[in-house]
Amino acid sequence: MMILYKPIDNRGFTLIEITVAVFLLVTALLSLISTTVIVIKSNSLGNTMTIATTLASDKMEQFKNTAYANLAGGAGTDYVTTDSTVQTTSTAETIFTRTWAITNNSPVTGMKTIVVTVQWNWQGAARNVSLSSLAAN
Repeated sequence: MMILYKPIDNRGFTLIEITVAVFLLVTALLSLISTTVIVIKSNSLGNTMTIATTLASDKMEQFKNTAYANLAGGAGTDYVTTDSTVQTTSTAETIFTRTWAITNNSPVTGMKTIVVTVQWNWQGAARNVSLSSLAAN
């Protein structure tokens, strides 16, 4: 008797199956890598924003601990370097620029408005954090 059909041993994978599997794996890995990069950048911005907020808060606390009569109207600026040194002049190591303004008789007579702003550049874009408060006589 002659056998016309002989089953083929199907234990391996075809080239098409392997190509599709590799494509799916590469797509998944690229998605994971791009997500990781976004998370790292977001964490870096969050860290920088926390430092800037702390710098603004520290300056605001100095003003809050100053007697009302000693709060002179006007503005000021200082700079913070990479090693967290606060100085009066900008240098190559300057990361943050902290400015403040005290406005007398604002919003009404007998009150002062205090605004502290910290500015920095992050990935080519200007960023800032600003705090404001009122002081009364």
